[in-house]
Amino acid sequence: MLTYVGKGYSPAFTDNYDKVVARLSAGEDIVIIQGPDDICQPLLNTSEPHCYQPSVDARDAQALRNIGKLLARTLQTGDVIQIDKAMLEGFRNAFVKGVTRAACDGCEWFDLCSAVSTGGYAGVKLQRGCQSA
Repeated sequence: MLTYVGKGYSPAFTDNYDKVVARLSAGEDIVIIQGPDDICQPLLNTSEPHCYQPSVDARDAQALRNIGKLLARTLQTGDVIQIDKAMLEGFRNAFVKGVTRAACDGCEWFDLCSAVSTGGYAGVKLQRGCQSA
């Protein structure tokens, strides 16, 4: 979500993702879950949703460990995170420096996300309008 600029698998996917990002930008908490989340919902009705592939589970687990390290805590299913301006900035800095990029290995969106992050996050949908800490 740090590099989301409105591109995705389908118009339904991007429409849904826009709504999720708007909720987060407005201050909604993130609840850690196992498996497909709100962002994945439009893909779950396809014939072979990639959201259930083992590679996705592995990337999700790696991302959870990386974010946990940034927050200096172990994250698990059911934990809640509220993104504020400082946290979002920290996440973005870590991403552009490659600190949290291991979870992105093998993802088809790797090049786009890299370009967005090295381009200063221009055009991203998740804005720094997140609630202040």
